[in-house]
Amino acid sequence: MKKFSSDFMIGAATAAHQVEGNNVNSDFWTMEHIPGTMYKEPSLDAVDHYHKYKEDVQLLVDAGLNTYRFSIEWARIEPAKGNFDNNEINHYRQVLEFCHQNNVTPIVTLHHFSSPKWLISEGGWESESTIEYFGNYSRYVVSELGNLIPYICTINEANMGKQITKIMKRMTANGSNSANKDNSVDVQVGLNVDMKAKMETYYRELGVAFGIDPRNVQSFLSPRTENGEIIIMKCHEKARNIIKELNPSIKVGITFSLYDHQALPGGEPYVEKEQYEDYLNYLPFLQEDDFLGVQNYSRKIHGPDGAVKPDETSRLTKMGYEFYPEALGNVLRFVAKYWDKPIIVTENGISTDNDEERVEFIERALAGVYQCLEEGINVIGYTYWSLLDNFEWQLGYAQTFGLIAVDRSTQTRYPKDSLSFLGNIKKAGLNGLKV
Repeated sequence: MKKFSSDFMIGAATAAHQVEGNNVNSDFWTMEHIPGTMYKEPSLDAVDHYHKYKEDVQLLVDAGLNTYRFSIEWARIEPAKGNFDNNEINHYRQVLEFCHQNNVTPIVTLHHFSSPKWLISEGGWESESTIEYFGNYSRYVVSELGNLIPYICTINEANMGKQITKIMKRMTANGSNSANKDNSVDVQVGLNVDMKAKMETYYRELGVAFGIDPRNVQSFLSPRTENGEIIIMKCHEKARNIIKELNPSIKVGITFSLYDHQALPGGEPYVEKEQYEDYLNYLPFLQEDDFLGVQNYSRKIHGPDGAVKPDETSRLTKMGYEFYPEALGNVLRFVAKYWDKPIIVTENGISTDNDEERVEFIERALAGVYQCLEEGINVIGYTYWSLLDNFEWQLGYAQTFGLIAVDRSTQTRYPKDSLSFLGNIKKAGLNGLKV
């Protein structure tokens, strides 16, 4: 019987903006509502997790899971620069306390893509001032809630801006007026790349909305310069130092979006370049971290001319990724070559309307995790993405990653078989499981 140890964390993940609803002081809310928006629909009430978190966490608990990764929304905590909202910090205190009451280990992300609107008007993620602002926010959260938080991910997918930069460069090189839809699957986040024609109006309105030159609107999901890369890692270091100063017992890490890069003959230089850019070049900033968050959804194959697209026989997910759950185990092995501290799989999942496919994905992915444990790799947890069907950024609500479906007209929850399946893996192990 392939059974995970009792202290191995298995659960699910969410991000505040994608599930809570009415994140009105955030940059994303602003971008969703401007004329010419790139968002297929606005987030609005999302799935109202802000008010229904007890029901949602209870469903996780009832399935037999013991871990919940979620993010605290900076735009709620600090809706105006320097003004911290005590009511909002108390809300997250209640979420954390509910987790502890139910023996659920909370893994808290301080920044999961969305930022306060004011931060972007101040220069956003290309501005040195953001380092200090992020430090102030981190200090407030940890001084208020640190005794309830065992694990903190400072920043979600710190390498995402770089991955988006690569897409934009490819689009420009292609010279296409309408971005090739294939580009959207080159990044593990919901982006709408049918954009070129709308860009001019959109950027003009962005500048109006944030009160700055539109070229200076730098949200976390903007293409990143090398200086912006360093700013993000300095934000991580700043937060980590503050967390350790306030509460040394908190385990601190960061998460990265990592593909399983595979080489056909002649593709090895491309793989090495991608692995360096996605992961290896960040390692100097991580030496004092306690754990690393790995986020993986699929693989990329590289030939002598670069990336090779899946052919028409390949099985694809609803997001257009190749269905390849074995990617996770491969990525963990790659990461562990350069990292001997604990690893948490902070995201791994599939968007599909066929829950049997989700069950298969989870079983195969976790078989890979189990094999890594057998090989001595220091994996300590797995949180499936996502607990709930939710707002997939620019793609809106059409994507379905969740273990729980939601009828947004009534906000009624409908747990899928995959939720109990994942819980059964936690309780009974992998062998011959049936829901």
